Amino acid sequence: MAQNDKQRFAFSADHSKIRANQGHSLPIDLGLEPLAPPELLFHGTATRFLASIKQQGLISRGRQYVHLSPDEPTAIKVGQRHGQPIVLTIQAGRMYADGLTFYRSVNGVWLTDKVSVAYIVFPGE
Repeated sequence: MAQNDKQRFAFSADHSKIRANQGHSLPIDLGLEPLAPPELLFHGTATRFLASIKQQGLISRGRQYVHLSPDEPTAIKVGQRHGQPIVLTIQAGRMYADGLTFYRSVNGVWLTDKVSVAYIVFPGE
């Protein structure tokens, strides 16, 4: 756990268990409080997923939440794991003002249930 550079894991209070900080595919209570996000957040993905995202927005699929990055360089790194990277800009401030909930995990990843296409700015648009 200590060697994971992205700090994806955390110990329980008594150090008897380990869990993923963002919950990933298991529906667990992460103990996170809702928090107002910055005006913009970013989502790194691969270009091959753009058509689907333009139709459905960002959905959690097998994860507990949609993961958003606080900056573009981090989002590029995330997108590179899946192929040719592309960074989507998420209008998180607008989402929050419209009543959607955000959380920030202990390693700085922002989490939300889904992101409608209406809140996504695609490169070149």
